[in-house]
Amino acid sequence: MQLSVDEYGFERATPVMRSADYQRSRRFYADLLGFSIVEEGGDPPRFGIFQRGGAVLFVNAWDGPRPPEKEGWDAYFHVAQLDALHAALRDKLGDVPDIVETVYGMREFVLRDPDGNWLCFGFDGDPKG
Repeated sequence: MQLSVDEYGFERATPVMRSADYQRSRRFYADLLGFSIVEEGGDPPRFGIFQRGGAVLFVNAWDGPRPPEKEGWDAYFHVAQLDALHAALRDKLGDVPDIVETVYGMREFVLRDPDGNWLCFGFDGDPKG
């Protein structure tokens, strides 16, 4: 049985671009490609949300080997019915990490696809309404 996309309110998917040098990536996306910077995190910034028109992307920088799943997503899915999706995936897969409340105001859980890509599913509103 396949999960129904509409049933869980998939709203959008955001690619996560990896960066070895955040400031270099920031200049590329903002200055060269004309994306606006919606939000940045870290001091100095090592994560940013960039937007141009309807296109949104995350840029995530780190040093050394690939970070663990929480810091190394390959895609971010905004889902309106996060709890229902989580329960359905747990029923189908068994071992699905718990939903966590983040310091940046989201509720999220991560999954790894068969090829090792980290997918993060998140919701930034009240789960009851």
